[in-house]
Amino acid sequence: MTRGREIVDAPGGVGGGHRKPKLALGAAALWIATGQLAVQAGEPLVLRAIMESLGGNMRSVADGLSRRDYGQVAKAAESIAGHPQPPWFEKARILAFVGADLGKYKAHDGRTRDAATRLADAARRESGQLAADAFGELEAGCDGCHREFRKPFVDYFYGAR
Repeated sequence: MTRGREIVDAPGGVGGGHRKPKLALGAAALWIATGQLAVQAGEPLVLRAIMESLGGNMRSVADGLSRRDYGQVAKAAESIAGHPQPPWFEKARILAFVGADLGKYKAHDGRTRDAATRLADAARRESGQLAADAFGELEAGCDGCHREFRKPFVDYFYGAR
């Protein structure tokens, strides 16, 4: 019977053509579960370290603006605009938490990236006024996201404080 032979020879049939993908799926599930357990064990998210780095860069921008050190401002603003992303499994958990507010979350992120890019451009042109304006927009973007998401985020991932 050809039908039975097709099943045996078909990928995933009795011949086992799909063993590697199943193994990869199992390994991915284990990796995700391990990541979940680490976070559940109270370890901080990678995002926390990213946010701390962003805070340091914001302080560096403020310091550079106060001293008119536009090289420092441009470098810190570029770091803010191009900040690293959390690993994919953490990002998936964050996006699941954000849920229906994903549009708002992405709008805040886009606003801050755009402002940081404008800030870096203004600093490279050594335009104090444009840099100060862009820094104000950047701070407003950060503040808007923090006001909307920080407390529920911390409560969800680290427990109410």
